[in-house]
Amino acid sequence: MKLLIASDIHGAASWCRKLMDAIDDQQPDRVVLLGDLLYHGPRNDLPADYAPKEVIAMLNPIAEQVIAVRGNCEAEVDQMVLNFPCMADYDVMWDAPSADYPSGRELFFTHGHVWGPGIHNSVDHMPTLPDGAAIVYGHTHKKVSRPSDSHPVIWCFNPGSVGIPKDGTHSYGIYQDGHFEHVLLQ
Repeated sequence: MKLLIASDIHGAASWCRKLMDAIDDQQPDRVVLLGDLLYHGPRNDLPADYAPKEVIAMLNPIAEQVIAVRGNCEAEVDQMVLNFPCMADYDVMWDAPSADYPSGRELFFTHGHVWGPGIHNSVDHMPTLPDGAAIVYGHTHKKVSRPSDSHPVIWCFNPGSVGIPKDGTHSYGIYQDGHFEHVLLQ
């Protein structure tokens, strides 16, 4: 299973276009969107390429491929214009058994403002997860790929931000064969 994981587009149309190119290049089985897709939020500056209607037009054609969760900037109006569910606080997927994870691996997708590992400014509120699981979250706009400080048997992965990175690089993530990797958008 190959997942492309993206977060925090915040209505940045030119960066979303680059993400769509990456989806075409990577050919993932599913696209996981970790929230804050259309609105920039009151704490962020407006992206230079802010055009949420263009982002909607790019995301809706891949609706059947999308797994999405609600970010702190999503509202009911976002669900009215997006053709995939985007209002759940989390979603869970099980990866098939592998050599590294003989019982399979639970992937817990969330934005990072309700559930999170407490890294950077994500909330420190971990769900109950089995050993070897991964919490996959956004919200901080900073890339993370490491064990949890408080739960070292849980892997924490944040793909960074597509639209408004706070670590200097626009990015997304790939999950394949039980491993996470960051990919920079150019």
